[in-house]
Amino acid sequence: MDKKELINSGKVKSVFTTDEDDKVIIEFRDDMTAGDGERKEVMNDKGLYNAVISAKIFKVLDENGVETQFIDLPQPNVMIAKKLDMIPIEVIVRNIATGSLVRKYPIADGTRLEPPVVQMDFKDDEYHDPMLNDSLIKALGIATQEEIDILTEKALKINEILTKFFADAGIILVDYKVEFGKDKDGNIILGDEISPDSCRLWDSETLDMLDKELFRKGKDDEVMDAYIEVYNRVIPDDEKVI
Repeated sequence: MDKKELINSGKVKSVFTTDEDDKVIIEFRDDMTAGDGERKEVMNDKGLYNAVISAKIFKVLDENGVETQFIDLPQPNVMIAKKLDMIPIEVIVRNIATGSLVRKYPIADGTRLEPPVVQMDFKDDEYHDPMLNDSLIKALGIATQEEIDILTEKALKINEILTKFFADAGIILVDYKVEFGKDKDGNIILGDEISPDSCRLWDSETLDMLDKELFRKGKDDEVMDAYIEVYNRVIPDDEKVI
């Protein structure tokens, strides 16, 4: 399948049309950004690792009843996916309080959140991804209440599946961001990616960070070691492509 027109070039991925109207090609680039893209570096092979990890996670979710846009990974950094009309909401699920949550609210860093906190942010760099509530989402015409409920239900099901998936690999799923879109029939399905770029992941024993937070903290020389460690833990040997 050949890529055709560039639809979108985001911070770390490029999306292209194909000769099939209902499919797109997503290229995972080696770019690494932080602070709404204000800081940007290139990490060799980062796109490869994120794409393969995302593909594995999407397969696991599909097998457990969460429909995703993933179709195939013909090359380590190239994903064939269902074409979606993306909903401009970042759905964030938090299992442990850290990061912005403890900076903005009186809650201790490391507090386990039971039940998990579901947060929705408006995906728009111009407005710096502000937090939303149901009323704002409906006022902006982004989603109906029924669709909001679907997003929440799907995000929590993803959390249940991935918490165990990562725990089996000796990793704590601290929090993560997911995005959804509508297919040609209007069905809401999971899109974008789930990778160390979009999750906070801690080693179960040492609590060492294994995700993009290392880059945010300026520990650039540790980033790829962490991503490779996640790859080695969650990808079985007979599925390794890198």
